[in-house]
Amino acid sequence: MDATIENIAVKQRANLEVFSGTLQQLAQNDRDIIVVTSDSRGSGKLVPFGQKFPEQIVEIGIAEQNLVGVSAGLASAGKKVFAVSPACFLTARALEQIKNDVAYSNNPVKLIGISAGVSYGALGSTHHSLHDFAVLRTINNLIVVAPADNFETEQAILLAAESDIPVYIRFGKKQMPLLSEDEKTFEFGKGRVVREGRDITIIGTGETVAPGLLAAEKLEREYNVSATVVSMHTIKPLDYGLLQNIAATGRPIITVEEHSVYGGLGEACASFLIQNNYHNRFRIIGIPDEYTVTGSQTEIFNHYGISEAGIAGAALGLVQ
Repeated sequence: MDATIENIAVKQRANLEVFSGTLQQLAQNDRDIIVVTSDSRGSGKLVPFGQKFPEQIVEIGIAEQNLVGVSAGLASAGKKVFAVSPACFLTARALEQIKNDVAYSNNPVKLIGISAGVSYGALGSTHHSLHDFAVLRTINNLIVVAPADNFETEQAILLAAESDIPVYIRFGKKQMPLLSEDEKTFEFGKGRVVREGRDITIIGTGETVAPGLLAAEKLEREYNVSATVVSMHTIKPLDYGLLQNIAATGRPIITVEEHSVYGGLGEACASFLIQNNYHNRFRIIGIPDEYTVTGSQTEIFNHYGISEAGIAGAALGLVQ
């Protein structure tokens, strides 16, 4: 069943809430599950976890470099560690520790970047994580994931808990719809087609997939333009097989991300297309290289065209 405006409007929960609930279920039967936070118990929805499992949570305080170092040490001792911190600080202040202590040392820490992208909205550019895909893609031995909905979130946490290599998972703050009622499979590195179409493909990641789906419904309803919508939840490794199949149709492609237009999903897709001699019409929608406007996440999305109307307009520009 293709997702529709009606069925994506129900069963909405914040992905962070699903993350916390899934982690609690895992911890009930696995004392090796450890959460390490940098004063993020509240914002990471981890208060219930701490109440239920006080011996399985470590509070480091606002010290992200220590957070990652301690997490790496616990992981090296066999613990299944979830290091939880705002994405903007986790992937900037603690980048050296992520690179050396986690990835290069092969300590399978699960790095959880919360309030990612422009989720902090009015707090401004210092609190935006528009760089994390770009910088983490360059580090060997690190999976990079941005779940689009509650289903992808639950599955990503279950897979990460058993992963023997490091994983970075980023979450926003808003309630997210279920994109499809029928999807039963999830795998790192394998994109998820949530809507089939014949004229253009919209590839989103994280919280941009939902407006991409709404744009597809608008295109069908108002312009008789049929769009495929893909949740490319894993930025690294990218699903090159799916991307090749999309490109082989010759149809235009739009990528949408809550990230700088430099170094993220769009440039990863563009690099694959150009190096493999595909010439599809192509457009990247994201945050441009400028002082980011201040406002709520929705206001920022609308300003930069990461919205139903913005994505639909960009699509029309490619198919007409």
